Amino acid sequence: MKLVTASEMRELERRATQEAGLPTLVLMEHAGRAVAQVTWRLLRERGGSRVVVVCGKGNNGGDGLCAARHLANAGLSVRVYLLARDQDLEGDAATNLRALRAGGVEVDNVVGAVDTALRAVGVGTDVVVDAIFGTGFRGSPMGLAARAIEAINDSRLPVVAVDVPSGLDADTGRVEGPCVRAQVTVTMGLPKVGLLVYPGAAYCGQVLVADLGLPRRLLLEGVPLPTEVATAAQVARLLPPRAPETHKGTYGRVLVVAGSARFPGAPKLAALGALRCGAGLVRLLVPSCIFPSVAASALEFMPAALPDADGALDPSALDPVMEYAQDADVVALGPGLTTGEGVSRVVRAVLEACDRPLVLDADALNVLRGQHAALRAARAPVVITPHPGELGRLLGVSTSEVQRARLEVARSAARLTGAVTLLKGARTVVASPEGRVVVNPTGNPGMASGGMGDVLTGAVAALLGQGLVPFDAAWVAAYLHGLAADLLAEEWGDRGLLAHDVAERIPDAIYRVRTGRAREAFSYLHAASVG
Repeated sequence: MKLVTASEMRELERRATQEAGLPTLVLMEHAGRAVAQVTWRLLRERGGSRVVVVCGKGNNGGDGLCAARHLANAGLSVRVYLLARDQDLEGDAATNLRALRAGGVEVDNVVGAVDTALRAVGVGTDVVVDAIFGTGFRGSPMGLAARAIEAINDSRLPVVAVDVPSGLDADTGRVEGPCVRAQVTVTMGLPKVGLLVYPGAAYCGQVLVADLGLPRRLLLEGVPLPTEVATAAQVARLLPPRAPETHKGTYGRVLVVAGSARFPGAPKLAALGALRCGAGLVRLLVPSCIFPSVAASALEFMPAALPDADGALDPSALDPVMEYAQDADVVALGPGLTTGEGVSRVVRAVLEACDRPLVLDADALNVLRGQHAALRAARAPVVITPHPGELGRLLGVSTSEVQRARLEVARSAARLTGAVTLLKGARTVVASPEGRVVVNPTGNPGMASGGMGDVLTGAVAALLGQGLVPFDAAWVAAYLHGLAADLLAEEWGDRGLLAHDVAERIPDAIYRVRTGRAREAFSYLHAASVG
């Protein structure tokens, strides 16, 4: 499913008006009806009938005024607080205000006795509709708007937000001041980027996508939309089928180079991730110092020892690594390797000489600190899977800078390195060197524990070995990994989840995707009458 920025959505609406002949007033009518429909359903669930609609003076406020008219026509008790004078409204918003007043709905212009009026927002009300700011908002709400947002939140009532919760940056998900906390957000046409990424995602509640009647061809082809959200349906289409006559060699030979005396568990988790994501064969290369313990736990993966020094890879490990790589379909490096000189030499040499697709994680990236050009010069396609700190070190920026603009930084990293970039974290972002981005909606706070990234590295490698192109292998792996954790959290809660537990649930995640039993991040809301 495509995600849009505010400017991309405006361009889609402009083309719908100018090329498809859809008047903007018709688009607003669709938007208002959708908000009213959702509000009516919420009222019915609560056994209530009283609605307050808080409107700004722009088009978002116009959507709210339109919704108020539909709700009043359905026989509900509706009161509107307009944070402006009537003469401040223009165009379609002004038209909807005139229609609302003509219908006898009570509209309070909140411009004078601000505190008294806004304190009454939650009095005698069952649901609040937030129509103060839309997708054009940036920065921090001030003055009257800020107090209105605080009053809505203080009411502790269910809130239906129009398009985006007021105070939220629709492009980035940033929240820099007061922001409405919605139970439901009805977003128009296509979901906005800021509704899916944090911190914005925490303010949206359930997100429903309202059909504005935009021509489908326009949505698919009219404006370049490089950002998407991963869906179960897309994953199901990309997962390779399993024919009856296939064998283990059909599904990829994965080579994992990982581990050290400090991190003996990382290689086993990476191997488990690859196997549970469907790899046919997994070879695990580890330093000699941990080989006995790794070999003792090896059942399905095949371990081998590499020369080591001081508990980590020795530079002489390169020759056996390259030899084993010749018999592999994909090579994964990094989990638990540490950052010694031997590791650095092996990683750089593999980048220069290996002709197999590579997955680089953790220390394989840390040894390239500030030297992203080495990735661009790689002989084979590369997928990197950093967490924010690792990506910051690679690019020479702070972790906070990465977190502040995750999509933009991931895009920049992919372009600079020439590598598909999987930026881990809440709402993992996967970027291609060509500028495409997929945001992953699966996963939960229970994944904040050691070893999760090792499992993901193995999963990415497994999908590469099964024939997916690097970009698709990365985001599909992230989706399945997060879904596996979500399935665990449904049973156990989001505390105490372990990386190997998540790996074990990946087959269940795959099964649910293939059988259409995985929930999507967004639901479409189709036109229906109110009441």
